[in-house]
Amino acid sequence: MTTPPAQSTKGTASPPELTHSRSGRAPLAPRPLFWAMLSLAIGGFGIGTVEFTTMGLLKEIERGLAVSTPQAGQLISAYALGVVVGAPILAAVGARLPRKWLVMALAAFIGLANLSSAFAGDFGSMMVSRFASGLPHGAYFGAAAVLAGTLVAPTKRGWAIATVMSGLTIANVLGVPFATWLGQAFGWRLLFVVTAVIALAAVAMIWRFVPFEPAHPEASIRRELGALTRVQMWLALLIGIVGFGGFFATYTYIAHTMTSVAGLPENLMPLVVGLYGLGMVAGNIIGGRLADRSVMGAIYRGLAVVAVVMVLYGLAAHWWPTALLMVFVVGGSGSTMIPALQTRLLDSAPKAPTLASSLNHSALNVANALGAFVGGLVIGWGWGFTAPAYVGAVLAVLGLAIAALSGWLERRTPLG
Repeated sequence: MTTPPAQSTKGTASPPELTHSRSGRAPLAPRPLFWAMLSLAIGGFGIGTVEFTTMGLLKEIERGLAVSTPQAGQLISAYALGVVVGAPILAAVGARLPRKWLVMALAAFIGLANLSSAFAGDFGSMMVSRFASGLPHGAYFGAAAVLAGTLVAPTKRGWAIATVMSGLTIANVLGVPFATWLGQAFGWRLLFVVTAVIALAAVAMIWRFVPFEPAHPEASIRRELGALTRVQMWLALLIGIVGFGGFFATYTYIAHTMTSVAGLPENLMPLVVGLYGLGMVAGNIIGGRLADRSVMGAIYRGLAVVAVVMVLYGLAAHWWPTALLMVFVVGGSGSTMIPALQTRLLDSAPKAPTLASSLNHSALNVANALGAFVGGLVIGWGWGFTAPAYVGAVLAVLGLAIAALSGWLERRTPLG
């Protein structure tokens, strides 16, 4: 885990309630800060491991539950729906709780819900379990990101958010390959047992290493839901939904592109996934530093880069060496924007930080569904497996237009 970058005077200053402890505590020293951030990131590591490994073990799950492939795919949709529904509800309901307690409760929820998946006896109970497992996903990342922001100086908030999100990105490099192997070798139900253990370990570490801070005295469900009336928050969500829609359109069909277009054998797909995960890790680190310098600048540049990268990926996919290189770049370009988007949502709803931050993950799951649908549509039209990448470039440009509108409105009416 890297140390925070040097202070920057170009970042967007945040409201005191988002960045300072009301107990008057100074930002944590490096060693306690390391352990606090690691504790919060481990919860994200568990979420990322189970979310992406479930896709890799889908064949084993459908055989184990004796269901068809489309039915097994509904388990992925049930989880995503849980994320979309749970993020705003749990963030609002938990508004009056001290954030440390809220994050611990959400991590415990993740552990118990995934443990229920390990013991689900039939398809119906598995559907309910996967929906329940998705409910705390967005609220956990939202509350953990806000909590992390209170532990550092205001100008290092982007780094703090990126560090919490690093658990999700590192999961793609370490957790997903290991859990996939474990599930294939010893049974797919072990995935959910391992996730439960990781989540409960996060509960213990957060209790031990994350400082306590009382809830905001004016916090309430009504105050959190008041963020839904803010235009800038909706624009930030639209940037994520549209801009990231293309990113997911490309990733959803990456295996088909690598095997059918680049000509790679299927047994090299773990290498492809690993390269993508490494790109996400690198992009997340870079994105945190860029967000600390300029939130909207990071979003503008990120979307422009994504548009170019998607076109290059579509062209490079026909030769396996360049295809592999672009897999890394695609992973990096998309994840670069996540810290900036999370920070933008915090800035757009300063009185409802947990809800605003949580909704980022609802938006990304909507983007996932949008990207998969649009990508499948153009493939179905016979445009080929590289077509989703070009669709992704168009969506990134549309996202950039929404970001430009948001920036123009901010110049007329500053956030606050």
